[in-house]
Amino acid sequence: MDGEITIDDLHDLLERDDDVRIVDIRNSMQFEHGHIPGSENVPFHELTARIDEFDDADRVVTVCPVGKSSIQAARLLASYEGSADAHIESLAGGLDAWAESYELVSGSTEADTTSNDAADTDSSAPF
Repeated sequence: MDGEITIDDLHDLLERDDDVRIVDIRNSMQFEHGHIPGSENVPFHELTARIDEFDDADRVVTVCPVGKSSIQAARLLASYEGSADAHIESLAGGLDAWAESYELVSGSTEADTTSNDAADTDSSAPF
């Protein structure tokens, strides 16, 4: 893991259209409620099973509500030998910090990947 990235630095990457994969590790209902534009949904409990999807990634930023679980997700991705050349970071402050300065989008877009797993239906979470 290469540490944490600030919301402003991530926003700049997106504005420059840099090649970065934003991986939102919340469940699909939380993701649908609001997420960073261009992010993809890979719930934390699916990350290990889907880790090979990141073989070709140059840069990955993991995201969760407050930036704690995403650190664990970034460490997991970084430990995978297929991502040895990737720059992997966690978003400092998470979606809470992002939402204070930038907009979240709702629903699915073409770039979004969501899970239909029944375990992804925790509707009690704020996001």
